[in-house]
Amino acid sequence: MTEKKQSWFESLLVYKDIRMVRILLLGAISGFPWVLIASSLSLWLKEEGLSRSTIGWAGLIFGVYAFNYLWAPIIDRIQIPILTKKLGHRRGWIVLMQIAILLSLLVWSFINPTQNLALLITVGLIIAIASATQDITVDALRIEQINENEGKSMAAGAAMAVVGWWTGYKLGGVIALFTAEYFENMGIADYWQATFLVLGVVIILMNIGLMFVHEPTKTDREAKQRDTDKLIQGKLGSKNIITSFVAYIVGTIGGPIISFFRKNGFAIALGILGFVFLFKIGEAFLGRMSIVFYKEIGFSKGQIAIYSKGLGWITTVIFTLLGGVMAMRAGTIKTMFFAGGLMALTNLLFALLAWTGKSELLFAIAVIADDITAAFATVAFVAFISLLVDRTYTATQYALLASIGTAGRTTLASSSGALVDWLNGDWGTFFIITTVMVIPSLVCLWFIKNKIKIGAK
Repeated sequence: MTEKKQSWFESLLVYKDIRMVRILLLGAISGFPWVLIASSLSLWLKEEGLSRSTIGWAGLIFGVYAFNYLWAPIIDRIQIPILTKKLGHRRGWIVLMQIAILLSLLVWSFINPTQNLALLITVGLIIAIASATQDITVDALRIEQINENEGKSMAAGAAMAVVGWWTGYKLGGVIALFTAEYFENMGIADYWQATFLVLGVVIILMNIGLMFVHEPTKTDREAKQRDTDKLIQGKLGSKNIITSFVAYIVGTIGGPIISFFRKNGFAIALGILGFVFLFKIGEAFLGRMSIVFYKEIGFSKGQIAIYSKGLGWITTVIFTLLGGVMAMRAGTIKTMFFAGGLMALTNLLFALLAWTGKSELLFAIAVIADDITAAFATVAFVAFISLLVDRTYTATQYALLASIGTAGRTTLASSSGALVDWLNGDWGTFFIITTVMVIPSLVCLWFIKNKIKIGAK
């Protein structure tokens, strides 16, 4: 007797799981620091009279997010005195980073940007490092909320994590901007400094909420890590304090990589890494140049704001949740192929817009389609790499895979402007090229799709 397939409505009921609320909160905790070092810091510096170039260079602090995998092994291995015992391994690290961010906001509340710009940027860098470190353990705790064999719940959790991140970022931005405007209208001279104290209260509230996020108390992670150490020590030969230390260090740094290749096999592991690196490059090329294209074709800032930003938030949330349901029903691998096909079709829409000229209707269709595509692709991608990780090295493997995906988008897509210039401003051909860029990643996925060892395909 075959099992009756769930309806879409029945599939949506997975979001009623209390674990999804916890994952939503974790996503918000991850997204909120971007409010501090992105919109708030930039606007603060602008209103203090600093130049655009200074504000632009201040954005270099975001670079730490692309390299957080370098210290992810420490997060998987090292325990925080007192905090780990009281709160658990993952929550202990999150609270420590939240304390660092809270203290940084306190320092910001006493700084005059024009007199202490170097100190202000240094504190911003500390917030970025703490936030990037926090992301490592937030992702690990989010994955560990779901059992390894719960592929459908993992897909739903990926959707909730994405929605949570955007909620923390967007709603946090609303709180920051309205608070700053309120204090400014009250006549408070250092209104941004006062705003950061209010945002510090939001940090405290998030930490209170974190106490309701369950962390598994019993785990064999440490035992498996020690087994890897013993394996490495056995390869080194004699057993003494030096070989024990070397085995610990190599196990901490190399253990996650050894585990990944041992689990999947060398060829499949390389195929996975190739796919992760290439998957969203076409989307990244389009995204990097999209606002330049909108302006060149003749759309106003107001039109861009309405379609690209306003409708974008609503579209992202709705289709992120629907993308999670699709991944539950069709499987993560099929959803990846679907998202890749959508990316290609969306890029063709932009090519059509470039060839036909300014059309508000086609512009609206293209940007909404792009938001829908991004929502499906992000959920599928997050679910995919979440299912791939070994629970012994959750933080490190997720951070490494996510960073490889980020590296593909940031390194290659940085040449997008040069490509448009090389094409002499031929936007139609540019978007055709971005469409073709989707194909290599899907070819990688096709060759490995039946050999990947994950809970749900």
